[in-house]
Order: sequence, then C-alpha cells, then structure tokens
Amino acid sequence: MAQAQGGYYVPHQSYWPIIGTIGVTALVVGIAMYLEGMALGTWVMGGGGLITAWFVFGWFSDVVSEGVKGLYSDQVDRSLRWGMIWFIFSEIMFFAAFFGALFYARMLSVPWLSGEDPATSRLLWDSMALSWPTAGPANAAMEWRPMAAWPLPTINTLILLTSGMTLTIAHHALKDDNRTKLIGFMWATVLLGTLFIGLQAYEYYEAYVHLNLRMETGIYGSTFFMLTGFHGMHVVIGTLMLLVITLRCMKGHFKPESHFGFEGAAWYWHFVDVVWLGLYIFVYIL
Repeated sequence: MAQAQGGYYVPHQSYWPIIGTIGVTALVVGIAMYLEGMALGTWVMGGGGLITAWFVFGWFSDVVSEGVKGLYSDQVDRSLRWGMIWFIFSEIMFFAAFFGALFYARMLSVPWLSGEDPATSRLLWDSMALSWPTAGPANAAMEWRPMAAWPLPTINTLILLTSGMTLTIAHHALKDDNRTKLIGFMWATVLLGTLFIGLQAYEYYEAYVHLNLRMETGIYGSTFFMLTGFHGMHVVIGTLMLLVITLRCMKGHFKPESHFGFEGAAWYWHFVDVVWLGLYIFVYIL
C-alpha cells in the first residue's frame, strides 16, 4: 500500500496474529499438562513451541521485508522506538518485582522471623537464627552452600561487560559504514552471549551437584533460581536477536542513517547487562 511522506504504512491483512494465538495457547496449556504429569503434555507443549517459532519467524520476516523496502516513514520509526522503550520499561518492572521479593525476604521476613518481633518468633520458628543466605527454618537441617561470586559469576560479569563494549563498537562501525568492522564485532558479541549462556548452565550444574543448591532450598534457593533463571532466559532471547541482526548486517539491511532494528536489539542487550550487574551485586556479593 502506498504511503504519503510522513504518514503511516498500513500493512495488508495478516494471519500471523491468529497463528501466534494458537501457538502460545498450545504452548502454555502443554506446559501446564506436562507439570501435571499428563501423557500428552510433552506433545502439546512441543507442538505449541513449533507453531510459536513459526509465527515469530514469519511475522518478523514480514516486518523486516517492509523495512528493507522503505515502507516505514519517520513517524513509523518514532512509533517503533517508543514501542521498544515501553517494552523495556515493562521488563524493568518485571525484574523490579523479583528484586523486591529478594529485598522483602532479606530485610523484612528473615529479621521478623528471627527475633525482631519476639512474640512472632516464638510462635512460628523459635529456633531460627538471623542470617543470610538461609534456607529457612523448615529446611534448617539441609546441607548446602550458597553460590560464591568467584569464579563463575565474576567471569560471566566480565563476559557481559565485554559484550556491551563489542556491541557499542559495532554500532559505531555501522554509523561509519565500516561493514567489515561491524560484522566482526557483531559476531564477537554473539559468541560472548553464547559463552555466557554456557557458563550459566555450568553454574546450575555446579549448584545442583556440588553445592546441593536447588529450587527447594528455601527462600535463598527460590530467589536465586528465579532471578538468575529469568535473566538467563532474557540472555538467550537477546543472543538470538543479535544473531538475527548480525545476519541482516551481512546482507546489508542497515544504513548509517537508518538502522533502528539494530538499535532496538542493542537497547535490549544493554538492559540485560544492567540487570546482571544488579544480580551480581545483590545475589552473589551482598
């Protein structure tokens, strides 16, 4: 559909929203069935995952094609930027809730149950000591150790900080129209993200096998895996985004004066970096 300069591009009718609804619904229902031990849960979950992947690939392919054809005006570009800003803001609130849960447990619940309010302490858990990390009085007999900041979390912190630097260098290379430098540093960023994911998986192996640190290890175990697990999921998504952007850079999709697809992925990656710094300080060090 043709557009006037400064106006909106109105796309043709699309079946992708319906396919996405079917895929996500099947995926969520399949996960619930799997957790309930139902025989078909794995199949429904797998089918929903495949449909969802098809939906994401297909719809974003259409969006990329429209952008490459120059169908998006400056007004649409501003709308996309605001959309990404609000999306990242929603993600900030997402992690703020989990950091709030950690703060509540450490600064309010544990002191309250450990004698700050003697009447409550005697009534609920008379033997609970004020300490962090803690598995809680119900799991006081468990033998476990918390995850230390060194070596894996610190190494992962350096990896993410380095990936932020390589991505910034790639962005400047794009604005300077230096394609060789752009593609090289984008691949470096993707490899660093992949390395982070691998080390995070190994950290979970160490936690379960050698530290006996599990989801059921009281309040510390649940908050640890909740925060690091959701962050790891975001790193996986961000790495996939950067991989797609790298392949698009190799095809010459972005111009020095017009490359919001690149910028949106970069914003998301820097957000993931900042969240990890919070995790590193409040989960591993303090």
